Amino acid sequence: MVVVVVRPIQRTLFRGPCLRSHFHVLYPRLAARKVVHTFKLADIGEGITECEVIKWSVKETTPVQSFDPLCEVQSDKASVEITSPFDGVVKQLLVQEGDVAKVGEGLCLIEVEEEEDTDSSSPANETTTSTELPAQSQPEGPSVESAQNGTGVLREAPPTSHKKHPLDPTNGTASTLPRVDNSLAIPSVRHFARQHGVDIAVIAPGSGRDGRVEKIDVEAFIAQGLVRDELAFVSVQAEGKDAVVELGRTRYGMWKAMTQSLEIPRFGYSTSLDLTRFNSLLPMLNAHIPTHYLPSSSTLSRSRPSQMINPSALYPAPAPPSVPESGKFAKMTYLPFLLKALANSMMEWPLFRASITPGTSTSAKPTLTVRPSADLTLALSTPTGLYTPTISYVQSLSMHGLASRITHLAHLGRQVPCALTPKEMPKRGGTISVSNVGAIGKGEGASPILVPGGGVAIVAIGRADWVWDVSDEFYRPGATRDSVPGERRLKVDVSWSADHRVVEGAELAAFVETWRGWVENPERLVAEGV
Repeated sequence: MVVVVVRPIQRTLFRGPCLRSHFHVLYPRLAARKVVHTFKLADIGEGITECEVIKWSVKETTPVQSFDPLCEVQSDKASVEITSPFDGVVKQLLVQEGDVAKVGEGLCLIEVEEEEDTDSSSPANETTTSTELPAQSQPEGPSVESAQNGTGVLREAPPTSHKKHPLDPTNGTASTLPRVDNSLAIPSVRHFARQHGVDIAVIAPGSGRDGRVEKIDVEAFIAQGLVRDELAFVSVQAEGKDAVVELGRTRYGMWKAMTQSLEIPRFGYSTSLDLTRFNSLLPMLNAHIPTHYLPSSSTLSRSRPSQMINPSALYPAPAPPSVPESGKFAKMTYLPFLLKALANSMMEWPLFRASITPGTSTSAKPTLTVRPSADLTLALSTPTGLYTPTISYVQSLSMHGLASRITHLAHLGRQVPCALTPKEMPKRGGTISVSNVGAIGKGEGASPILVPGGGVAIVAIGRADWVWDVSDEFYRPGATRDSVPGERRLKVDVSWSADHRVVEGAELAAFVETWRGWVENPERLVAEGV
């Protein structure tokens, strides 16, 4: 039987004390109130103390539900998606995109509507705090319908329980965040401070928003001559003495990756590739770069017959693909050609399109995941550290498209802070990593290290140089240098390192020979529709 008691009728019929003593008056037990919670950056493990906010998935005044994505943060070389622990409305974003947040600091403010149990049998429930809605403001309508027990006392049905987010403060299993340094500064300011031996924590709070340390604060600190011994980033005990320098976030990530690489048995292989025939094609390729790949400031001639006679007079021609200004170039290099040839070789060798299946248990038999595409990871040295963006489906890109992609990634890496996002650096990366060490200095080769999660192999490409080849293939009795018959050839040294757990030495050597077949015979690419 369901009993509904209306308060005005109750006051009229049951004014006497004897009658009132036989009835239990049920007031609403759940009083709604709105509370603003500060959502803090939780400890994501592995000793990470700060993260850069890459992208916000919400805006201010956006309603969110528990487990809805809030933002993406990046630490070292990994990116993490942060989800909401509350059902509510985002009131304010405390950290902007590109800024760095420390573990334990607030990321955003979320307004949550909570329900507080106001048990009528407790005297304490007869009063309300300033954050609660007053009891008088509750509607005078019917009380909550409920089943009546044998004593005539109305009881409520228990509220429906729902799964709580691990970071919800009301979740009893939520962990306590550690206390951390509260100094705020963007990565470029931190880098500037480290260069001048200044600890950001000494200057904080700064003149920026919420006490953020700005570059002018560091410059003023240096001008005052207050740089002194601090161990957070640089410890200088006396002039001419040793300095203790703390590793930055990205360099510390490299430290951990290289330490883990010691667990991988590797097989090394080195050789040289002949670029002479491709070098003879470069002038023609550079003279015919499609106009939509040329930068607006390019001085190359854009005169084409198609500009003198309209090819779209009969019917509009397809529009060229959109190319960002940061992806335009005026000169082809050897790298796009080497990567294109490498991708074609990978399509012939499924082993080098494979990676160790993530989550493989150490006790279980491991498996390999073979991809349908040639995905290459580039080792990119930037002002803020080493990053590894990935180019997927390289076999389907033209050499111009590949050159544009490489140019664009290099542009993003040069930004301070680094502008590379999880879109350019997916978690699974490529199956082969490429390090173009020849672009720096005159080094002809290197000994690359393969790290866990970096695929099955890595190659270091040295600097191309002209050499006098005296091998039987180029033995020319009439052409000599210092009385030695031979021929002048353009060659580049390449050094490989493969995961010897899954790649045999003979397989790596044969794969490199397949690559050589594409590199030293560039005319083959014409048949591939490059």
